[in-house]
Amino acid sequence: MKPLTDDELVALIQDIESDRVERKETWRGSAPEKGREAVCAFANDLPHHGLPGVLFVGIKDDGTPAGPEFEVTDQLLQTLADIKTDGKITPPPTMTVAKRAVLGRDVAVVTVWPADAPPVRLDGRLWIRTGPRRGQATAQDERVLNEKRRYQDRSFDTHPIHSSTLDDLSRAYFETEYLPQAVARDVLEANGRSLEERLASLGMIASVDDTTPTVVGMLTLGKSPRTWVQSAYVQFLRIRGTQWGDPVLDEQELDGSLDTMLRRLDDKLRATLSVSVDFTSGATTEIRSSAYPLSALQQLVRNAVMHRTYEGTNAPVRVYWFDDRIEISNPGGPYGAVTVENFGRPGISDYRNPVLAGVLKTLGFVQRFGFGIAESRRALQANGNPPLEFQVEPTVVLATIRKAT
Repeated sequence: MKPLTDDELVALIQDIESDRVERKETWRGSAPEKGREAVCAFANDLPHHGLPGVLFVGIKDDGTPAGPEFEVTDQLLQTLADIKTDGKITPPPTMTVAKRAVLGRDVAVVTVWPADAPPVRLDGRLWIRTGPRRGQATAQDERVLNEKRRYQDRSFDTHPIHSSTLDDLSRAYFETEYLPQAVARDVLEANGRSLEERLASLGMIASVDDTTPTVVGMLTLGKSPRTWVQSAYVQFLRIRGTQWGDPVLDEQELDGSLDTMLRRLDDKLRATLSVSVDFTSGATTEIRSSAYPLSALQQLVRNAVMHRTYEGTNAPVRVYWFDDRIEISNPGGPYGAVTVENFGRPGISDYRNPVLAGVLKTLGFVQRFGFGIAESRRALQANGNPPLEFQVEPTVVLATIRKAT
């Protein structure tokens, strides 16, 4: 993702007919809504340029800089960066935000690279560019984007699972539960697409012509996902003691579709989470304190399911609950922009499974992208737990949460 040069930025600004540029004089009024639509359209890259699109804030529609009253502040840059992480666009777009000096003035530049696994949606709607205009995709546009994903995808979650068929997916769950959450109601009522077109558009099958379920399709809609993706489960152990080899009080393998598996895991965490009651503090009402904040455990386990590798391994996500700590490990080390050195640093995130990340957002298990670790740390600190610990290796990430004292 090499940044565009100043000359390239100026050329885009001045090309009024280009479908790779969106200009906003300010970030007020309808600009945030229209700007997100442009980011979504650039990520879809319907013309198949293979080049980034750019959203300029501080440039008028005619290509001239905004007036002196416009200022590129740190708050504006952070607001623009939130487009990637606020969960409105799924899968999350690959983009950068920077302040650049262009045409003699400071301008906010949002650079958006074409998605590896289109289509990309904004609040359940699919936006594209046609020349200098943006609009919602037609059924034919969606087919084109589906084919782009089929032939250029790089993420394993979009790969077809050979020998599986549509019969291995739950049509009832897709139509009654998942689809209404993934696609805006008015779009569903208006588009009249077939089952195959809808599945392909959401990445659940390879294409309309090749209805083989994908990895993410099987994980999301599969009647028996683990039959086809052997690592698709969470192993839970409750160990009485603090050492490996101490007695195991409870052991369970939690599997099923993503929705079923994560809800079963939530139930297991709630049931295991011990709560002490303080009747001695002199308060008129009892004070309940927990050894661990449930929200932190949920964030860390969901992060593990989202970021783990499903390729070339039969290992599950593991949750080992000792008397003094909880260890959560997932197969698959740092990916992309995330390294051993910068793991867990605020603002550093990448997605091994971008379509799967979008599914978890659609199902409500993820509220914002890239914030799970930060939110877990805040919850642990508020609960009085020691700081979250990570052991990061090339093929595994181990998170250790120590009991509050």
